[in-house]
Amino acid sequence: MATLIRSWRLLETLRERLRASPLPVRLLPDHNVRSVLGQHASSAGKDEMQPVQVQRAPLNSYERAIKRTMDVVFVLIAIVMLSPLLMIAAIAIKLESEGPIIFRQRRSCFGANQFVIYKFRTMTVLEDGPTVTQVCRGDLRVTRVGQFLRRSSLDELPQLFNVLIGGMSLVGPRPHALAHDNEYKYRIANYAFRHHVKPGMTGWAQVNGLRGETGRPEQMAERVKLDLWYINHWSLGFDINILLRTCFEVVRSRAF
Repeated sequence: MATLIRSWRLLETLRERLRASPLPVRLLPDHNVRSVLGQHASSAGKDEMQPVQVQRAPLNSYERAIKRTMDVVFVLIAIVMLSPLLMIAAIAIKLESEGPIIFRQRRSCFGANQFVIYKFRTMTVLEDGPTVTQVCRGDLRVTRVGQFLRRSSLDELPQLFNVLIGGMSLVGPRPHALAHDNEYKYRIANYAFRHHVKPGMTGWAQVNGLRGETGRPEQMAERVKLDLWYINHWSLGFDINILLRTCFEVVRSRAF
C-alpha cells in the first residue's frame, strides 16, 4: 500500500508540474501504473498500451479558426448595435471628470505575451505598473459614473475592439494586470496554464459567480480552477453557452 501511495503522489506531482506546459500530456500505463489507477492486472493486454489523456493541448489551428470566426462575427454585430450606448458612456465619462475616456492597461495573453486592454475609465487613477491595487467595495477612487458602469459591466464594452484586433476572445479566462499575474503565478498552482488560450471578455468562472474583486487567495484559486476546466473542455457549443449565460449574469447589479 505504501508503494502505491508513493507512486500516486509521484504521478500527481508530475501532473501538476506539466500543467505549466502548453503541450498535450498522455499517460501510457504499464502494470504498476494500472495498479495505482485501480485497474486489475487481468484486464491488461492491448488496452494496457492505450494512452490516457491527462492534459489536452491548446486549441489546434482548426479550433482556433472556428473560435476566431465566431468572435469576429459576434463582435461586428455587437459594435453596430451598441454604438449609441458606447457614445453615451464616453460622453458621461468626459463630462464628469478630467482624464481619458478609455483606460489602458497591460495584460498577459496567449503564450504569456502582452497586450493593452481597453476599458471605459471608471476611476480617478490609471495604474499600470509593478503595483496595482485592486478595486474593493466602497473604493473612493471609483467615480459616480464609474460605479454605474461597473455595476452594469458596461465598462468592459471597449474590449470588443480588443477582440476585433485579435488580442482577446469573447470567451476565455479573464486577463489580470501584470502585477497580479506576477504575484499569482507563484502563489497558485497551474496559474500559468490560463495563458494557453486567449483571454476573454467573459468566462466559465464569471458565469459561475466569480466576478469582480478577488481579495483573498482562495477566491483567485477557485477562479483559476474553473478557467482550467474551461480550457480542458473547450468546444464551440461551450462558448455559446457561456455567452448566453453572460447575458443573464450582467443584469445582476454589483455593488462597489
